[in-house]
Amino acid sequence: MTIKHLYITLLVIAGITTSCRKYVEIEQPNQREFKYTADFQRLLNNVSLFEQSASLTMVSSDDINLDANTSLQGQLMNGLDNIYTWAADYYTSDQGDAGWDQLYKQIYTCNQITANVMESENGTTAEKQKAYAEAQVQRATAYLTLINLYARVYNTANASKDPGVPLLLTPDLFANLTRASVQQVYDQILLDLTQALPVLPDQPSNNLHPAKAAVYAMLSRTYLYMQRYAEAADNAAKALSYQHTLLDLNNYTAGGSAYPRRLLNPEVILSKQAAKPGYLNLPLSDELINRFSTDDLRYKLFTRNGSSFFPSFTGRGSYRDMLFAGDNVSVGVAVPEMMLIQAEGLARNGQKDEAIALVNTLRQKRFSPSTYVALSATTADEALHIVLDERRRELFGTGLRWFDQRRLSVEPALAETESRTFKGTTYTLVPGDRYVYPIPPKNIEQNPEITQNAR
Repeated sequence: MTIKHLYITLLVIAGITTSCRKYVEIEQPNQREFKYTADFQRLLNNVSLFEQSASLTMVSSDDINLDANTSLQGQLMNGLDNIYTWAADYYTSDQGDAGWDQLYKQIYTCNQITANVMESENGTTAEKQKAYAEAQVQRATAYLTLINLYARVYNTANASKDPGVPLLLTPDLFANLTRASVQQVYDQILLDLTQALPVLPDQPSNNLHPAKAAVYAMLSRTYLYMQRYAEAADNAAKALSYQHTLLDLNNYTAGGSAYPRRLLNPEVILSKQAAKPGYLNLPLSDELINRFSTDDLRYKLFTRNGSSFFPSFTGRGSYRDMLFAGDNVSVGVAVPEMMLIQAEGLARNGQKDEAIALVNTLRQKRFSPSTYVALSATTADEALHIVLDERRRELFGTGLRWFDQRRLSVEPALAETESRTFKGTTYTLVPGDRYVYPIPPKNIEQNPEITQNAR
């Protein structure tokens, strides 16, 4: 579904919008208009829309590997095989990209809110401003995901020239869909977040709705992807000043408490979900599994032997989404990620002891006290590698690893080359443009001003 066609569909669903009422003031029978402030607040309560995020990165990241599971390779269909092998093209012209469509649906809804909520009826100024600010945060979050899927890694020297994604800020059916530059998209993300920050409350009603911790956390993730590590660490620390609770995994081992649902999970700062593509259970790579101690409670709780899945496979798979039904995989900003972003910034700044102290604080909640051994580093570079390894252990199976692979691919000392054998052919991912997803051909055919990525 193209953006223009998507906008038309949403307008039909929504009925007459507030912008239409400027010309036709008579309310139409049996059609629901966005008229009151509460209408826009209800839009922001749409869990099925705003909680969704990209899921295909679970297939392209090096968290998984099917080399030893040739029988399972046939389960990758409908473009998933292309994503797994980092092919030049992912989709044919008759296929859509659900991630692209879903994120632009979120942006369209946010644009409806920012365009109209301040003129809505029966709401206080504070209520209208809060809805506007929430929409800004949700729009920024969607754009941060889009720009890190469909554009090159941020590079200060080239960001103003590298093509980003269409930057839509109003619910305009006829907006120019020419891709804005990477720099323009990041500038808008930062603008939305910084403008929303002073308006939002210290604490949210629940973690579907952004408050100050979520804004600081999204700023932190944004600066991380821009390789502005000091600013990423600073904003992570600010997010943690509002929300810093860690789950102690000792409480969830056999016979312990039930793992909390996402909207009640105190680690989650802004709830976002990703569903396993095609509901596939895929084996975790040996490269990842070998980074775990078997005493690590994340290994015990969040992975299972391949015989636990259907179809079964050799090795171990991610069990995160199966700990409770219907919650999928949590990919929103969370307390552990903020601790690790802050630790990475400290390590890159030469503050190795402070960085390792944060890592140990996290790990103490991931091991039984009787088995835990504190980590240490003799150099800042060693501390950085410890932090990056801990990110792999803490965030595995969520697809967030793909975004780390992208940003680290531009650092020669940290870039890695990945290889996979699929149906008898070996594929290799090297630093470069294969870290950029292709834009679905259907969108380009129907909107020719959108140019394709170099692959």
